[in-house]
Amino acid sequence: MSQGQDSSPVLWRPQREGSWGYPQPPGARPGPTRLLPIRTCPSLSHAAADPEARLAPPPGGLSYVQGNVTSQLLTKTVGQCLDDTAQRFPDREALVVMHEGIRKTFMQLKQEVDQAAAGLLELGLGKGDRLGVWGPNSYDWILMQLATAQAGIVLVSVNPGYQAEELEFVLKKVGCKALVFPSCFKTQRYFEILQQVCPELQGASPGALKSQRLPALTTVITLDSPQPGALQMHEVLQAGASSPLTRLREVQSSLSCQDPINIQFTSGTTGSPKGATLSHHNIVNNANNFGRRLKLHEGPRIVLPSPLYHCLGSVGGTMVSIVLGTTLILASPSFQGKKTLEAITRERATYIYGTPTMYVDMLNQPDFSSFDLSTLRGGVIAGSPAPPELIKAIVGKMNVSEIVVGYGTTENSPVTFMGFPQDSLQQKTESVGRILPHTEARVVDSETDEVLPLGTPGELQTRGYCVMLGYWGDPQKTHEAISEDGWYRTGDMAILDEHGFCKIVGRYKDMIIRGGENIYPAELEDFLHRHPQVQEAQVVGVKDQRMGEEICACLRLKEGQRSTAEEIKAFCKGKISHFKIPRYIVFVENFPLTVSGKIQKFKLREQMEQLLKL
Repeated sequence: MSQGQDSSPVLWRPQREGSWGYPQPPGARPGPTRLLPIRTCPSLSHAAADPEARLAPPPGGLSYVQGNVTSQLLTKTVGQCLDDTAQRFPDREALVVMHEGIRKTFMQLKQEVDQAAAGLLELGLGKGDRLGVWGPNSYDWILMQLATAQAGIVLVSVNPGYQAEELEFVLKKVGCKALVFPSCFKTQRYFEILQQVCPELQGASPGALKSQRLPALTTVITLDSPQPGALQMHEVLQAGASSPLTRLREVQSSLSCQDPINIQFTSGTTGSPKGATLSHHNIVNNANNFGRRLKLHEGPRIVLPSPLYHCLGSVGGTMVSIVLGTTLILASPSFQGKKTLEAITRERATYIYGTPTMYVDMLNQPDFSSFDLSTLRGGVIAGSPAPPELIKAIVGKMNVSEIVVGYGTTENSPVTFMGFPQDSLQQKTESVGRILPHTEARVVDSETDEVLPLGTPGELQTRGYCVMLGYWGDPQKTHEAISEDGWYRTGDMAILDEHGFCKIVGRYKDMIIRGGENIYPAELEDFLHRHPQVQEAQVVGVKDQRMGEEICACLRLKEGQRSTAEEIKAFCKGKISHFKIPRYIVFVENFPLTVSGKIQKFKLREQMEQLLKL
């Protein structure tokens, strides 16, 4: 591919002319050209002290809310944000990676990002090409996240738990030209897994792979030990150091904030992962709104235990740091409760992010009381529902008085609702907060899209700058997810109250949220049906005190066949990600059915929880 050529497929989603700065696509229904100034709600005690908290009450008793538009949306690329922050705070610590002993100021980070971006261009990647990062949290993960953005390359966030079949699907779906990963981590042997898909690596010249199953993949880059057919990260940096920055500056001058920058895969109800494609505009503004809602003032130090391949990590972590100038601290490659507490103590952290499971693990550390958490002030809990008792413990035992609950989806870049730090404990325990700026939300009848009265459960839909460009290479799924006038259908059941607080009460989709990981039953059911003895498989989430939900696979075997839970789990191992392997395997004779013969999953879930005494 020639330098500067954009090989991206056409991706569009309907937008209202002038509303979010996008052109009107063909066939889209016209909408209002701008968000109108509206009456604000003075009834909340902290509204007077915080102008942003003066959100409009839902109009006419209907379940519709709109975020403030008093500030302007940013029109910068990620690279421009990094450049600006490095100029403002050149000597401030940008990044601390404790397990690698790495510390970088914003100016040091910018210089290395430019060098890596120039190196990627020198190796033959260009604007619009896709580069996958596959591995746990590391300095190089963030380096590649920012270097790809500087060079106009689209980052593909690859789940570090993927096995060969899952890896092949996502790399082929988006046409990845390059893949970056460590040789191994714990039991995950990345290079060996890739070799299962690309046996040609053994005889390939580095940077010139020709793979039958992954024809777009030419460049493989390892982060540590040398491997056949692969470049090493230091060679990328060397290529950038010996190359003038002229080419990089030319590419940067051609970039638009509307360009795609990141593809994050989220499983679909059909079982096939979908590549939610996000632009600079999506994630820069979501990070800005996220950080400002948190009231991140001068010099905050944020410990991030969440994985960078998740939106909470890459946007709430890396991008908040780049946009607002906060210090980001990575405690360990993957979450470890004790390492996270050590990071808070040693680095005098002021903010902490995490899923409910992460907070539970930190609070349950045997030596919890030995850690000094006195510097903590605020934090975010997101990823799955948080029990009220947990939020009270975070406030009371971890000193996180300004904890906020956040809600979002990958397709929304990711956050759409978030509490204010000064919200009451009751508001924090009973809702996911209120709408973020420049965003609309409504609760509708899922069949008719009619907006429902306040307090009525229905499907939550969102609209605004935050909605993804679309699912990469999948216009049909994009059309199903986003209406002609720009509303994204979350599939989640929610209630809005008279002050605009949102409560998530269920899911229209059957998604299981296990420790913050989204797991889709259809994907697992399709896989389990491959087992030669399985006649029918149904997967449900059952409650679990630590993980929130665990996976329960209910299997009906073929007539005359026998199997065991251990045998089924062994069948799964190495073929699907470890976090997707069901904890519970239950063999059944039949399933609860409706009159029309459809399986009633809610009844099946109840039966399993009773059987398992949960």
